[in-house]
Amino acid sequence: NIGVGARAHGMFGAVTASTSDGNSGYWNTAGLTDVEVPLQINAMHAKWFGGIANYDNISVAKKFNSAKKSVAAFTFIRMGVDNIPNTLNLIGPDGSVNYDRIKSFSVADYAGIFSYAQSLDEEGNFSLGGNIKIIHRTIGSFGKAWGFGTDFGAKWRKGNLTLGLFARDITTTVNAWTFTLTEEEKQVLNNTGNEIPVNSTEIALPKIMAGIAYLYEKNNFSLLSELNLRINTDGTKAGILSGDKFSVDPVLGLEAGYNRKVFVRLGVGNLQSVLNETNPELRVFELQPNIGMGLKLGRLRVDYALTN
Repeated sequence: NIGVGARAHGMFGAVTASTSDGNSGYWNTAGLTDVEVPLQINAMHAKWFGGIANYDNISVAKKFNSAKKSVAAFTFIRMGVDNIPNTLNLIGPDGSVNYDRIKSFSVADYAGIFSYAQSLDEEGNFSLGGNIKIIHRTIGSFGKAWGFGTDFGAKWRKGNLTLGLFARDITTTVNAWTFTLTEEEKQVLNNTGNEIPVNSTEIALPKIMAGIAYLYEKNNFSLLSELNLRINTDGTKAGILSGDKFSVDPVLGLEAGYNRKVFVRLGVGNLQSVLNETNPELRVFELQPNIGMGLKLGRLRVDYALTN
């Protein structure tokens, strides 16, 4: 759900139509056909919650056929909280406290995304792409989950206008959890009033992203504007356009560039109607702005984003 790449984060993820680099495997696989070099590597690092959680990703995109603009990519994502103290064995059977029994563990989510995209016309104005995803989640040695899913994307360009459509988890993505706690660990959880986790499944329902982008260029100045509509089927009620089974969330992104080397970005999203903290009978309209900037130095590009 978080997304990859500081460029996209600066535009609040409103890049379904304009995504054109190796990170397209996440945002819209069809955008991989706009990768112009034989091999491209993208990487990002971010700290969440005051540095408690680390979020990292790397993607590698490889062009196979320049005429058909066929590109394959692999994206790896990890988000984890590391060095968590395990205090289950802090107190021994005789009631003694021994801090040497404390060991650390990590809680982490991993995703591997295999992507392929290809243009369907000679001009490269229409392209399709798809993903196969493998999800792995771990809670130390106590529990783990494996999941699989698929995505599908399309992109069409006419002059400076681009349309994009991306269906995430189109077949639903199912994560199956298994837990391996010892009898001693279960007893400690019971004695301390904690629930014992059981084997279960998590299902990620399909999400549809539709985007329209327009690029204005004059002399050395450029302005890219994109509007995305995110259609969720999980019954979220906070969106400004929501029903019992779905919600539609608009997201706006802008990118101003100079000489195709310096970029400034703005994104607006999370438009929500939330409950008033003091009066639950009332709702308050909220939104979240993101900002970012980028610098292109030859083959190297550095992007930064500040989000909430």
